[in-house]
Amino acid sequence: MTAKNSATPLRRIAVRTSARVASTATPPQEGATAVSAGGATGPAASPPARGTLLAALGVIAFSLTFPSTVWGLESFGPWSLVALRSTLAALIAGYFLLARRVPLPERRHWAGLAVVAGGVVVGFPLLTSLALQSSTTSHAAVVVGLLPLTTAVFAAVRTGRRPSRTFWAAALAGAAVVIAFTLQQSGGALSAGDLYLFGALLVCAAGYTEGGRLARVMPGWQVIGWALLLCLPLMAVGSVVALRLEPVRLTAHGVIGLVWVAAGSTFFGLYVWYRGMAAIGIPKASQLQLAQPLLTLVWSVSLLGERLAPAAPVAAGAVLVCIAVTQRTRE
Repeated sequence: MTAKNSATPLRRIAVRTSARVASTATPPQEGATAVSAGGATGPAASPPARGTLLAALGVIAFSLTFPSTVWGLESFGPWSLVALRSTLAALIAGYFLLARRVPLPERRHWAGLAVVAGGVVVGFPLLTSLALQSSTTSHAAVVVGLLPLTTAVFAAVRTGRRPSRTFWAAALAGAAVVIAFTLQQSGGALSAGDLYLFGALLVCAAGYTEGGRLARVMPGWQVIGWALLLCLPLMAVGSVVALRLEPVRLTAHGVIGLVWVAAGSTFFGLYVWYRGMAAIGIPKASQLQLAQPLLTLVWSVSLLGERLAPAAPVAAGAVLVCIAVTQRTRE
């Protein structure tokens, strides 16, 4: 009887000790879901080095978007290019979703997917294509370098999370640099291309914000995949109509540009970016994206033969400094 009674407290102590150990265990990082809807291991299975590599590949893919768009416009009109780009990317996404047997998202997620589709799949590509008809890629790269800050504003409004005063001071400084650069390059007044670019910032920031929210409940590649498929009927019809109304002059550059913006920027870039972001965390991944405007300036010179305005590298560097400050501040 005595031995039995003494064993009971020991078991209770062991249970309490195990509970304390479990409660103090390090919580999983955001996006560290073990199994996806398709039954495969999720992004969290990637080691940190691989996550960094994936996120870096995403940044490189995004930095080539503007030069590839300029090449694509050699063969297609802006409406044709956007419609074909989205249609091809949707077909690629549909293949992967079917191959993985991913079930349809819940009904409550479709409104958010529509925002992603309108901002990232349709709005940003269309507005930037229209802008690049009259604006250089180097100029557009500096303006769009404000995208992380614009996204932060949308995220603060959408999620209610408030960054520090230092964050907003750096954000306003970056906005001032971008506005001053665009006014200097356009002779003191905003051009139609600049208005397109600023519109692209707004719709893309809205799409990124809603996509980031949805990426907490489903893998990021599925977010962009379902957004693309949501646009497929409209973009397929738009491709047929636009190709009949706009001239088509097939060139090697034009075809390569179309293929890249569809498979590289729209699908592959977002796919590796979301996987890398889930593996290494949003703060580290966002630091890698600071190199995107400068990479685009390099591509515009090496691939398109553009001559940089003297103020472009200075403005790009100033914007990157402001963005770096925002990334290092605490909420």
